[in-house]
Amino acid sequence: MKKILMLLVLGLSCWTVSVAQDDAPANEAPKQKFTRATFNATKLINMQTTEMVSKGNLQFLISHHFSPLWIEDASRQDNWAQLFGLNSGLAYTYLSFDYSPTDYANVGLAAAGRKRYEGWAKFKVLRQQTGAKNIPVTLGTYSLFSVNAGKDASVQLGWNKWSFLHQLLIARKFNDKLSLELAPTLVYFNEVPYGINNSNFVGSVTLGGKYKLTSNKNLTFEYSRQLNMYKNLIDKNGTIIDYKPDLFSVGMEFNTGGHLFQFYIGNTTYSSQIDQLARNTSTLDFHNLALGFTINRSLSLKKD
Repeated sequence: MKKILMLLVLGLSCWTVSVAQDDAPANEAPKQKFTRATFNATKLINMQTTEMVSKGNLQFLISHHFSPLWIEDASRQDNWAQLFGLNSGLAYTYLSFDYSPTDYANVGLAAAGRKRYEGWAKFKVLRQQTGAKNIPVTLGTYSLFSVNAGKDASVQLGWNKWSFLHQLLIARKFNDKLSLELAPTLVYFNEVPYGINNSNFVGSVTLGGKYKLTSNKNLTFEYSRQLNMYKNLIDKNGTIIDYKPDLFSVGMEFNTGGHLFQFYIGNTTYSSQIDQLARNTSTLDFHNLALGFTINRSLSLKKD
């Protein structure tokens, strides 16, 4: 009888240990998993993404926006000679340096064309993740100032040369192929033209996305809609100005390992987001489509 009881106790002990071992993982907190590479660059095409260079890294970016592919009022000979805007002699160039002092902050300076200079700060507030915390999106903020450094006799106060942009970046990586971003934007001008429905504030909203084609090629797109201050504005000479509220671009990304090349086409020739989102002069049709490209290169400044 004692042997039978001992066998029962031993068997029960083994079963208890086995059950405890099986239950152990269930009591452990689920491992946190952060989403990586929602986008492949700090800029999608024209707009910022929630991405930033790694902590301690410096990025140099060169962006060119060329003339329209086919100028409607120009002769056929001139249009062929300007080679779809590439040989027209007119291009807006954007040269910038940006640096990330932490994993969640990025600052930068840029020469934005048209005698303009810009500076910005970008912060990553939330990061898409699953586990103990389930956060469905990555959230970031982007704030930029722009100043016209050229001499302008019509500007009475130097402060009137300044403008500002504030942007909320909401991004989600749905799967290994598709990522989307929504970017509500507010632009503020210290000086604005006269006219109907005039305001220092210009609102817009942008929807952009990336679709992964191969390991080093991505298809990208952006659509922005200006919400106010684009009709019946009057400049200082009394000329009525109508801006075009729709901005669309589509592009391709090529990652070579050391560089990221972006080639795109869209209805803007401007290189600054403030011009693109608040003072775009090109309608969305074939005659106003223009080619552009961006090259990114980053290097580490961290000590070994």
